[in-house]
This record gives sequence, structure tokens and C-alpha cells, in this order.
Amino acid sequence: MQTDQKSERGESVLNIENIVRKIDPIDDIERQHINETLSWIQSGVPIFRLQKPDIPNKHLVSYFVPFDEKENKILLTAHKKSGLWLPPGGHVELNEDPRETVRRECLEELGCPAEFWRTEPLFLTSTLTVGPTAGHTDVSFWYVIQGQQEDAYQFNTDEFEVIRWFGFNEIPYEISDPHMRRFLKKLSMKS
Repeated sequence: MQTDQKSERGESVLNIENIVRKIDPIDDIERQHINETLSWIQSGVPIFRLQKPDIPNKHLVSYFVPFDEKENKILLTAHKKSGLWLPPGGHVELNEDPRETVRRECLEELGCPAEFWRTEPLFLTSTLTVGPTAGHTDVSFWYVIQGQQEDAYQFNTDEFEVIRWFGFNEIPYEISDPHMRRFLKKLSMKS
């Protein structure tokens, strides 16, 4: 049994490593985050969160950004714990494929299935968290899913104050993820 668990972990970690390798960096910061993430994965330390809020102190997250391509808007959430406007998302569970995280979290957080705009993550970041559980590092895959501004989402009120669609020039950058501008620049280039 122990061999099967090691083999399964090895396959899931190899899958994560392959996902990271496929990301085409937009700039030197993303290139650095990708290289640091690959070194971290290859070091053999745990990469999945095992215990809330921060064990291990660095772990994987999957953001998913609903994108209304016709209106050129994204949906962000007023996240209660961080006090920031963030994309929805969640922690990648032990041996979980980050796309499965998106599927699971989309149902939990927005009450709808995830329809990927692109099946691979568009962006990767490594960020020190803020808020009540501050001080750990989230290595975040940024997936883009299809969204429509007129759709009614049943968002998780335990996690979010409110959700809102923003045009790229309306984003409250000062109270958002520190990498949001770079993400939107990359999304603009790909759309």
C-alpha cells in the first residue's frame, strides 16, 4: 500500500510539474515564479495543503477567473478573509489535478459548472498571503473560465461579501491580488 501511495503522489506531482512547464511566462517575474515553483516541486517537500490554514507553509492554489469575452470583463469576489477583490478559487487538495480544483470550487463558490476558456492555466504566481491567515505562500494557477455578466451566480456568502464584474480599466488594483495587472495584460494578449 505504501508503494501505491508513493506512486500516486509521484504521478500527481509529475502532473503538476508538467502543468507548470507548459506555462509561457509573460515577463521576468512570472519566469522567476515558474523556475522557483519547479525547484520547489522537485525538492520533494509537500506541495499540497494538508491542514488549514497553512500546513505546509507553501502550497498550491487554483484561481479561476470568469471571463465575459464579449463584454471584456472579469468577475471578482470581495473575499472576506483577505479583505481583497480576488478571483474565486481554492486550495488544491492532496494529489488533486488543479483543473479538478477549479471544477470543485466553481460549484462550491459560484453554484455553476466550470466551462474552461482555456484548459491550461494562463498564469502562475507565488504570493505571500494577507489577512487573518497571513504569512504563508500560495503558489497559484490562474485558470480562465467562460462567464457571462448577465448570468446569476449563487455565490458562497460564507467566503464572499459580494461578487462583481469589472472591466479591465475598473479593477480596484490597490485592494486586489498584487499580480492582477500582469494577469490582465496576459489575458488581453491571449484574447
